[in-house]
Amino acid sequence: MKVYLIKRLLLMIPTFLGITLIVFAVLNFAPGRPGAAQQGADLERDIHGEQTEESHRIFREQFHLDKPVMLNTLFALESEDVEGPLQLLAGRMPADAAQRIAARERIDAQGGYAVPHLIEIVRRADAEGDLALRDRAVFFLQRAARRPLVDPYAPDPTAEQRARNRAIEAENVAIRALRYLPETPEEEKRRVLAGWEAWYDAHRARWQYDRSDKLRILFLDTRFAAYWHNLIRLDFGVSLVTKRPVLGTLISKLPYSLTLSVGSLLLAYLVAIPLGIFSAVRKDSPADRVTTVVLFMLYSLPSFFVATLLLFFFSYGSDYENLRWFPTGGFRDADYMALSTWSQLGDIALHMALPMLCLTYGSLASLSRYMRTGLLDVIRSDYVRTAQAKGLPEWQVIGRHAVRNGLLPILTLLAGLLPAVLGGSVIIEYIFGIPGMGQWVIESIYARDYNAIMVVQLFSTLLVLIGILLTDLSYALVDPRIRFE
Repeated sequence: MKVYLIKRLLLMIPTFLGITLIVFAVLNFAPGRPGAAQQGADLERDIHGEQTEESHRIFREQFHLDKPVMLNTLFALESEDVEGPLQLLAGRMPADAAQRIAARERIDAQGGYAVPHLIEIVRRADAEGDLALRDRAVFFLQRAARRPLVDPYAPDPTAEQRARNRAIEAENVAIRALRYLPETPEEEKRRVLAGWEAWYDAHRARWQYDRSDKLRILFLDTRFAAYWHNLIRLDFGVSLVTKRPVLGTLISKLPYSLTLSVGSLLLAYLVAIPLGIFSAVRKDSPADRVTTVVLFMLYSLPSFFVATLLLFFFSYGSDYENLRWFPTGGFRDADYMALSTWSQLGDIALHMALPMLCLTYGSLASLSRYMRTGLLDVIRSDYVRTAQAKGLPEWQVIGRHAVRNGLLPILTLLAGLLPAVLGGSVIIEYIFGIPGMGQWVIESIYARDYNAIMVVQLFSTLLVLIGILLTDLSYALVDPRIRFE
């Protein structure tokens, strides 16, 4: 058993890593952009007022959203790749608003790799007298040349990291000064152009890539590499919306969601197993048929519909005074901390009664049917008939000899039920106002908060792997014929 357990734990590591890769790919290749809500509809602005777009650019840099997803080949940029969108923005080609936004985003996506090409375009456009193209190139140059801070949301940055960020910020401040408006006098523009020439001469080595630099950029300067760098350190990043660590937020919400999910799962098994045994022993009897009909009627009722009815009839806000038994929502009362230990447990139980009921009734039908089917197969086996032939009481034959082996089908469901119940609690938490993972997931999806969605998916993956392991181990506990040697 120990050897088997060690092998399974080791196998969980590559399985978990493979699933994280799939989750990362789905989130990053899905339509839309993370943080789009922060950007709004202000992308199409002229160079007189790009404050909203600039804040969004900084936002993308801080969360590595400006990098390619898997492989980075931007070191191989050509001047034509940069000049094409600039020509469109300079009015050299007819374009609508959507095309202009796409051109601007294309240049921004090239990031700092476009700097030497923008310098070349500035020089050539200035020599040829194409002032509109030159001014556009200078505008994007002062955006591309700025460097992002190193882990700006680190809770405890080192002295070296602080010093490096101060140097980066000082350079960025100097770069922000190297800009001008279209109506700026030409003499002032010349001064800015000279400043760019001096700056580029001082930092030219940054864009001189050897083979090792290109390999590093290809594989490591990507969103995927940044994600894995954080994952190895168990750093799941910060929320794109709240700017708080998502792992800390997840941990703070786990007690609410796990209390509801695990409690409903245990309750479902405690109710479904006796029902399944009863239905198997009384197979095709009127009681078995009535139980089946009632359970499948409950299974067909949507949880949000039942939750609404329960709140309407049995909460403190009910129109029926005699039925005001349970709180209308939340996890506990405001005076919870002033209560004794038993009173605190009772307060939580009152708040969890209705939502736990909504999560439990739907799984009773499937669990009890699996238990019934598994027990019927066992009852027909030879060793059970032998026990019956010896004259043992029926309760002893069923309880001691048949039930353990009949548990195998519903134990198989355990691997998927825990994450499924956790996912199903999303709408229940939302309806009952429980501050668990449900509300957080919904808000994160609407805001396209990829870091928050990622950590929830990884937690669900971990629950699935743990559920599968517990299922396999429980086989050996209930069936003596199964051994993991």
